[in-house]
Amino acid sequence: MSFDARRFKAMERAGFNRIAERYADSAHLRAALAGALLDNADLAPGQCVLDLASGPCLLAAEAARRVQPGGHVIATDIAEAMLAEGAQRADNTDTLLLAAADAEHLCVADQRLDRVLAGLALFMFPHPERALAEIRRVLVPGGRLTLSVWGMREKVPLIACAQDCIARLLPAPKIARPSVFRFGEAAILEALLQQAGFQNIRIQPCDFFCDFNDTEAYWQAFLDLAGGAAEALSRLPDSTRQTLQAAVAEDLEPYRAMPTPSGYRLPARALIASAIRPH
Repeated sequence: MSFDARRFKAMERAGFNRIAERYADSAHLRAALAGALLDNADLAPGQCVLDLASGPCLLAAEAARRVQPGGHVIATDIAEAMLAEGAQRADNTDTLLLAAADAEHLCVADQRLDRVLAGLALFMFPHPERALAEIRRVLVPGGRLTLSVWGMREKVPLIACAQDCIARLLPAPKIARPSVFRFGEAAILEALLQQAGFQNIRIQPCDFFCDFNDTEAYWQAFLDLAGGAAEALSRLPDSTRQTLQAAVAEDLEPYRAMPTPSGYRLPARALIASAIRPH
């Protein structure tokens, strides 16, 4: 199956528009990762920051607080409903600017930004090398890119458990999707950043856990993260979706949390990378 970047982006936009409110509501599951990314970004008052694939702007809103006084954050996403959700939730919209934009074609002048953030985003870009070239272009010399990606599949049952059931029970998707784990090895991510012209690259793991009261809560949380995949799953017959959910429940057994018999705890690993645009 050939990869169609245009159709992929359209599906992602539709999916994230569909789940915007629920994506924001589930942010507490990823709070540790968001905090670690922001701590590695070396934010300071007065900086100009871009948050790519910002979703409902939760990362961007916190970054905007950290660059006060005098700084501001531009939050971009291809899903306008995500940005609208962010606008409703943000309490600092005077320092938070929202723009529907494609990360591979940024509408920002050269060398204007001190920092660029990209939380769990790089693997979703059809052409990540184009996005990194744009990031390098808009950063000032010495500016920093800080991003997070999912680690290797076996380290992220949080995502892999549901994905494995889908792959086992459903035919291949009509619209091919890049793997969310494609930059899960630090060496691969480092090589990509080097090829894009970044220096002083630092990559570190961020391990965290997500707790769920039952299998239904886990399945819903997966859908709340899944973007284009959630859009495709929403078009399946109810019976097929029920079969998937039942299969996921069986695969979750190894993650049953004790001493709460009905609960589940799933581990996840992300990589946080920081890199500098050279002078």
